[in-house]
Amino acid sequence: MGLLDGKNALIFGLANERSIAWGITQAFKREGANIGISYAGEMLEKRVKPLAEKVDCKWVEECDVTRDDQIALAAEKAAKHFGKIDVLVHSIAFAGRDELSKPYHETSREGFKTAMEISVFSLVALTNAFLPILNPNASIMCLTYYGSVKVAPHYNVMGVAKAALESSTRYLAYDLGPQKIRVNAISAGPIRTLAAAGVGGFRDMYKHFADMSPMRENITIEDVGNSAVFLASDLSKRITGEVLYVDSGFNTVGVQMSGKEEQSE
Repeated sequence: MGLLDGKNALIFGLANERSIAWGITQAFKREGANIGISYAGEMLEKRVKPLAEKVDCKWVEECDVTRDDQIALAAEKAAKHFGKIDVLVHSIAFAGRDELSKPYHETSREGFKTAMEISVFSLVALTNAFLPILNPNASIMCLTYYGSVKVAPHYNVMGVAKAALESSTRYLAYDLGPQKIRVNAISAGPIRTLAAAGVGGFRDMYKHFADMSPMRENITIEDVGNSAVFLASDLSKRITGEVLYVDSGFNTVGVQMSGKEEQSE
């Protein structure tokens, strides 16, 4: 018996086998969920289709989350294929390369709007469109990062967008609570994904993270997948509006010292 047996789970934002969304997809499949996958744009189709086959996923649909008509169509197609949905995963974020390399005060108006629309409003729009076909006790989750509450150099407008995403999680949780639908966020430590490659200085940050986190190790997409299973399952049925940190404890550390200094005391 899997923790998600009989549950229908839709995952938005799969890009390739390094995606956090792929870690979540594999974990959901292992626990018995029926999977649906949505991706952004034709460019990703050739990467996503073979991955969908690996998890026996029959519902693979392109969806441009900047277009309400495409979101509505995705919900319509999901209703036809699955009937009702139990789990909705939002693993979508975007900011222009300029916005992730220049200082934050040089963020352009268009760059700001784009980051907010794709990274934040898409969660609101997807939730609204899929609400009519969500089962009671359904679980909605999104992916965030510690740069939402503390400065992560070069993360810039994405940090601001993630702060708005976490706030949206709480407001959506409040809205949907009476229907017994939960909305939570997973704040994952740095992982070498396609999205991370666009953040200036990511390599140094990735190494620093392993040195400074209490557990002295980086996290994997599998770690996030297992946490997502918990949030998708009935084990977390009274948890909503929360940000779950999966980051080897990094967010708990205030004053940082190198591991070597601490060990030599």
